[in-house]
Amino acid sequence: MAANSVEKTLLDKLLSHMKSGGVRVTYWDGTTVKYGPDKPLLHVTVHSPKAVRAIARHTSVGFGESYMDGLIDVKGPIDQVNRMSIENTPTNKVLRKVRLRRAKNSNRRGRQRGYIAHHYDIGNDFYKLWLDKSMTYSCAYFRKPSDSLEKAQSQKVDHILRKLQLKKGMHLLDIGSGWGTLLIRAAKEYGVTGVGVTLSRNQRAHAEEAAKKAGVDKLVKFELLNYQDLAERGDKFDRIVSVGMFEHVGKGNQPKYFSAIDKMLKPQGLSVLHTISHAHETPTDPWIDKYIFPGGYLPTVGQVVNQLPRYNFYLADYENLRMHYAMTLDEWLRRFELHKKEVLDMYDERFYRMWRLYLGSSSAAFRYGDLSLSQFVFTKGQNNDLPLTREFLYK
Repeated sequence: MAANSVEKTLLDKLLSHMKSGGVRVTYWDGTTVKYGPDKPLLHVTVHSPKAVRAIARHTSVGFGESYMDGLIDVKGPIDQVNRMSIENTPTNKVLRKVRLRRAKNSNRRGRQRGYIAHHYDIGNDFYKLWLDKSMTYSCAYFRKPSDSLEKAQSQKVDHILRKLQLKKGMHLLDIGSGWGTLLIRAAKEYGVTGVGVTLSRNQRAHAEEAAKKAGVDKLVKFELLNYQDLAERGDKFDRIVSVGMFEHVGKGNQPKYFSAIDKMLKPQGLSVLHTISHAHETPTDPWIDKYIFPGGYLPTVGQVVNQLPRYNFYLADYENLRMHYAMTLDEWLRRFELHKKEVLDMYDERFYRMWRLYLGSSSAAFRYGDLSLSQFVFTKGQNNDLPLTREFLYK
């Protein structure tokens, strides 16, 4: 049997097990086959049997790299690729046997700055193309489906600041402060002082400039610092918040994070942790680990909650914003695709494909998979002065 026929037979066998969705596949020999019980939303063209061999060796990395390199083309909504994988993998015994390479990037303290730079120091101009004007790169909060991204991101910041229950004169720490929006808003609207720490030089520079423009540069400062270094320095805070940073702590390093919070948070102090979470303990996707977030790890809700009593932390509130993140990613992807020409001018086709696949796959993982966006509120020791209900969040 010819080599090409072997790969075509293998892919045909894999796709023939689809129980959900629909896809039209055109092979390198020009033949087109429809798979799945539903109307095809995607037309996938496989230009070379090399792509099939790559997928057979390592599913995630094989498909991702084949798409990035143009060995596979996808016409139609890119999020449907991951949706079909999610909805068909549990029942696809053949696909389950395909070997999945585990993530290689171990997250040690000395590597963390490089890992953060890999993603966040691509360039502020790149992120400005598709983030909202506040440069908020985390799950938004939609009060209505029709809310604009700008409005939803502003509502997210307000929602978290209310959960922090800030009072004038408090000292706030923002771990993974990004481009500074949350800490600047806290200082401006609540009169708190604060420190933001990041490992991204680009983010720090932007945040310092934004603080000056907002007139709060005397109240807040941003440091290029690992949060563990800050804990060892002995700083103390009334409130600590972390938005979209816990995912970078790394597998097995969660106790180090909570130990640092324990050292820095004052008695009866309150902390908000905003993080992506898995429903079940799952290894980091190897393509994501290699190309998008090296060293990252998404914890389960249980892994977070089980850590709290070890440090005399008490869970005060939990909220799941799963669909909010799916909607956020939908809007990021829409804006990203609108700026394809600018992205290509900055980088190249391979980079554009990589980010398109990342944003689309992530959207599907929240909408159809087991990813959630978890917000935990916990106190150091019992705090009996917290509001009895959630009404204060919605006034």
